[in-house]
Parts: sequence; C-alpha cells; structure tokens
Amino acid sequence: MDIPRPQARQARRRKRLIYAGISIAVLLGVTLGLSRLKPAAPPVERSTVWVDTVKRGPMLRQVRGIGTLVPEEIRWIAALSPGRVERILVKPGAAVKAETVLVELSNPQVRQAAVDAEYQVKAAEAEYNSLHVQLQSAVLNQKALAARAQRDYSEADMRAKTDTELAKLGVISQQTETVSSATAKQLAMQREIEQERLANSSRELEARLAAQRARIDQLKALYRLQLTQMEALKVRAGSNGVLQELSIDAKPVQVGQEVAAGTTLAKVAQPQHLIAQLRIPETQVKDVQLSQPAQVDTHNGVIPGHVTRVDPAVQNGTVLVDVALDGPLPQGARPDLNVDGTIDLERLANVLYVGRPAFGQEKSTVSMFKLQPDGTAVRIQVQVGRSSVSSIEIVGGLKEGDEVILSDMSRWDKFDRVRLD
Repeated sequence: MDIPRPQARQARRRKRLIYAGISIAVLLGVTLGLSRLKPAAPPVERSTVWVDTVKRGPMLRQVRGIGTLVPEEIRWIAALSPGRVERILVKPGAAVKAETVLVELSNPQVRQAAVDAEYQVKAAEAEYNSLHVQLQSAVLNQKALAARAQRDYSEADMRAKTDTELAKLGVISQQTETVSSATAKQLAMQREIEQERLANSSRELEARLAAQRARIDQLKALYRLQLTQMEALKVRAGSNGVLQELSIDAKPVQVGQEVAAGTTLAKVAQPQHLIAQLRIPETQVKDVQLSQPAQVDTHNGVIPGHVTRVDPAVQNGTVLVDVALDGPLPQGARPDLNVDGTIDLERLANVLYVGRPAFGQEKSTVSMFKLQPDGTAVRIQVQVGRSSVSSIEIVGGLKEGDEVILSDMSRWDKFDRVRLD
C-alpha cells in the first residue's frame, strides 16, 4: 500500500513556484529590454547621397550668377521725321558704316516744306537787295541835301563877313550887315540839321539791313532744318558696327509701314566690344565691390574680367552686375549669348570648410548627418559661417576629417540616424 509523504508534495510545489518566478522574471527582463531598444535606422543607398569631408585650409569665397553678353556701346537709331517705309536696304546681322542707309522713308509734306523754305530764303534775299538799293538812294539824297546846306552856309558866311567889313567902312547900312549875319547863322543851323539827318539815314540803313539779314538767317536756319528733316528720311546707321535689330515694338519693320517721328527703328552695336551682365541673387550681392576679379564662362571658353558696375536696384530677386572682359573673346561669342559668371569676393587663409549643403544659409545653424565608423549617419547641429559657391565655412559642430552628407535629407526628417548601404 502507498504511504503518504507530505514533504515530497511540498517540495514539488516549491519547485513549481520557483520555475514560475524565474519565467516571470525572464519575461519582464525581455520586455524591458525590448522597450529600451531604439527603432531600426532606415537604410539609405550611399550612391544616392553626396558625402564630403571637412577640410582645413584656404577657402575662396565666390558668388555665381547667370547672364548674357551685351555690347559695351549700343546705338539706338530713331526716325527724326515721320514717314512711310519705302525701302529696307540692310538686314539685321550685316556690318554697317556710319553713313550706311538702313531704311528709306517718304513724306511729301516734309519735301514740300523744304521747297517752301528754300523759296522763302530767296524771297528774303531779293527783298534785302531791294531794300539796300532804296536805303542807299535815300542816303545819297540826304548827302546831296547836306552838301547843298553846306554850300548855302558857306556863301552866307562869306557874305556876312563881307557885309561886316563894308559896314565898318560905311558903305552899307548896319541893318544890311545884321540881316547877312542872321542869314548865315540860320544856314549854319540848317547845315547841322542836314548833317544829323545824313548820320541818321546811315544808321537807319545799317539797322534795317541788319534786321533783314537776321530774317534771312532765320529763314536759312529753317531751310537747313527742313533739309535735315528731308535728309533724315534716309535713316542711317550713325556709327560703325553690326545691325542688331530693325524693328518697331519688337516687330520687324515692313515696307509701307507708317513711322512716327522719334520711333526707334534699329540698334547698332560693336560685337568686338562686349561685356557680361550677370544677375546675382540679392542675398549674395552685398559683398560684391567694384574691380573684384571675375570669370565668365561662355560654354566655349572662360574669359577673365572684373566688376565695373553694380546696379543699385533689385529686379525679381537679383541685382545686375556688369563685368568687363579682360581676355580675348572665344569663337562664337556674340551679343545676347547666355553665360555663367563667378565673382571672387575674398580669400580666407586658414578655416574649416566643407562643401555647401543643399539647404542652409551662411552664418546660421543647420542640421546635417555625420558619418559614424559603424556605417551609420547621425544627425547633428552645425554652425556655419561665410559661404561660397561650392563651399561653406564651419564655425562649430564639426572638426577636420569628419564626413557629412550634403545632399537633401528632408525625406528622413523623422529620423536622427540612418544606415548607409
């Protein structure tokens, strides 16, 4: 028969409790460990990101902009006289001289005005000659009157002197002597008056002839103006160069088209003398100064140059900067050619720098992924300083030799760690 053994039953119960406690402890430990594990880092293809190494040394600060080549001197040609286009003698792209006629206009009113002005000059000159003859005759008549008055005075003066001597001898009466003296004085006054009239007539001749000459000069000036307007019906280039445009309001000039005075018809430039006009972003132009060196890439060669002008106004977020070209133009360089340009701002002697990241402005704090030895990249905050076209100064957060990702990592903004595969 079986004998009850209570000690064995208690031992088995104690063993089960110990195993249960160990199992619960293990389960709690596993749960706690799993809860403290970080989420797995998402994988990123290393070939799809741009990685650069932090370096120390000199850094050249530059700004870049796109632009075009434009002639250094441009001559805009306008129609000085209104008219209708009769002939177009030169097409855009042709080499022209200063006297080359580009377009011929017609205007009957301008030609008629020139003819009228010519006949007005001839009529005024004929009137001048007629007036000169009339006034000269009047002066001669006045000279004759003055000569007659001089003769009468001389005769009366001689008679008065004779009568004075005769009166002293008692040959004639005192009354006769008095009459002779009075007659001589009267004729002396008449002589003075005639002399003044002669002088006035001479001055009148000069004054009236001068007035008529002034009128002739005025009519001649008007005639020359009319001739200029008539000659302006032949629109000339005005300077040596190449005809760039022949248009009105961006539309080609057509035969038969009416042109108002002052309308711009053509543009002539010298293609051998070009400058580059670069558009620099307004956030980067603050350090651009005159005479700074620059390089202009025409996509067929790089031309050295220097800054000659910075536009004071901002247009569409950019500032226009003129760069004079110091080197020879490559083959194919011509006005309106699209170019890329860089301007050297300054050379920093000994700084930490790295390639410019996809996002982040200079003198700010940016978020970047720093590569770790285990093949992962950890997000860190980096303080950056002055920037250039392709590099930026490191102020804090990185040291020489660190590798960082410069590509756009906005897809992984929710993660502080990624794995490079």
